[in-house]
Amino acid sequence: MDTDASDDAPDADGGADADTEGHPARIDSVRVAGTPNGPVPVVLIAVTVGGTDSAGGPEGPLTGEVLPVFIGFEEARSIIRGMDAESPGRPMTHDLTLDIVEELGGRVDRVAVSRLEAGTFFADLRLNTPRADVTVDARPSDSLALAARTNAPLVVAPDVWESAAENADRFAELDDIREVFEDDE
Repeated sequence: MDTDASDDAPDADGGADADTEGHPARIDSVRVAGTPNGPVPVVLIAVTVGGTDSAGGPEGPLTGEVLPVFIGFEEARSIIRGMDAESPGRPMTHDLTLDIVEELGGRVDRVAVSRLEAGTFFADLRLNTPRADVTVDARPSDSLALAARTNAPLVVAPDVWESAAENADRFAELDDIREVFEDDE
């Protein structure tokens, strides 16, 4: 966890912290990809570059480019619950984390998918607290689950987007994760 030093420069490793401007982004969808090891959830993130949504917009068909972030099933369920404003009754881990942050007077200010190292994405979770603004290193799945619950802004570092964005056509036919979860219930 870092206290804000108001340094807008990229990190020495070429990533970007939560203060660095990135491409404004949104969670387009959470889908299920077939892999040699079985089904794996994938969060598809769209960005806005030059006023244009990279994936065709939230209401249209999936086109263009997306940032695919492969995650676990429980994390996918949590992100969907946040996106759908669904309460599980008793708080799950991300609900509890958010409750703790808010009870202590803080709020989730911003999430940045900040870097990519050896095929692993990293995120910076920016929190406003009564003491100071802080940036916490976090997994993208956890950060996205919190952002989905709070509507906190999401950004993607330009170098991450340039190196990891993929053609959305590859993911357009994948099942929405909600369909998989409905089959489980």
